[in-house]
Order: sequence, then C-alpha cells, then structure tokens
Amino acid sequence: MNIKMKKKLIMSLPVVWMAFFVSCEKKYQSPAHYEEDLFADEKQEGKAYIMNKEECFDGSELVIAGSGVKLIDSSKGRGRGFFIYKVNAGKVLKTVRDSTVEFPIKFLSPQRLKLKDHGNDSIYVYLKQLKGYRFIAEDMNLKYQWLKSAPVYSVKK
Repeated sequence: MNIKMKKKLIMSLPVVWMAFFVSCEKKYQSPAHYEEDLFADEKQEGKAYIMNKEECFDGSELVIAGSGVKLIDSSKGRGRGFFIYKVNAGKVLKTVRDSTVEFPIKFLSPQRLKLKDHGNDSIYVYLKQLKGYRFIAEDMNLKYQWLKSAPVYSVKK
C-alpha cells in the first residue's frame, strides 16, 4: 500500500465510525411507555368503598336509630385526627356486647360524619368496639367507634 492510500483510509475512518454510531443510536423511551397495568379493571382511584345498609348492620356490634347526633369534640394536628360524637336519644336495633345502653352515648369516628345533610332527622348509628385511643377512651368514657366505610343513613329513607 502506498502512502496516499493510507492517508485516504485514515481520513475516511472517522467518517465511517460516525456513520456507524449514528445508525446504532437508540432513542430513549421512558419506562412508562412499556408499563402495563394488570389491575386496571379492579382500581377505582379516588373512590372509597361505601357499605350498604345491610352490610353496615351485619358488620356492627351496636346499631342505634338515634336523633340529636352532634359533634362534641375533635382533634386535628399531630397523629391521627378523630371526632367525638354524642347521641342524645335513640332506639337500640342491634347489640352484641351490652344488654342495655344508657343515653346519651358518646362514640369516636376517625372521619367527620356528614350530619348536616340529614338535619334533625333520626339516623342509623353503626358502631363497633373501640380499638386504640386508650387515653381518650378513659378521659371521655368511650366504648365505641364508628364503623369504617359506613355512611350516614337517614331512618326515613
């Protein structure tokens, strides 16, 4: 090989390398492009499960058709927030633990109940035994808490 040929080869080598690298370039694709949701039909984002009246009745240890349910105390801040309600009068529809229930009765709820929609109407109060909140239970004489996932149902409906 002569010197001119070697110079042409050396000069054309970077061009060949550049063409090779450009042709092998792979575009970056985000992982979301390949993502497949296996539980798409089971998810309902932003929607909590709401029990019907029968499920609430079956899952409760104490059910009261009560009137005059009022918020008497609440706590928001550090730790879990909670709301304490009081039922002034009512009729016991189901009880598992106590044979008699003395009114007024207080109970705790981890969420604020929508009582304004029902005005002064009687509502179903679905309760279960209080778990946790030991110090609050002793101070406020609480035995029950609102059944989780139970909405507020009016007795008239």
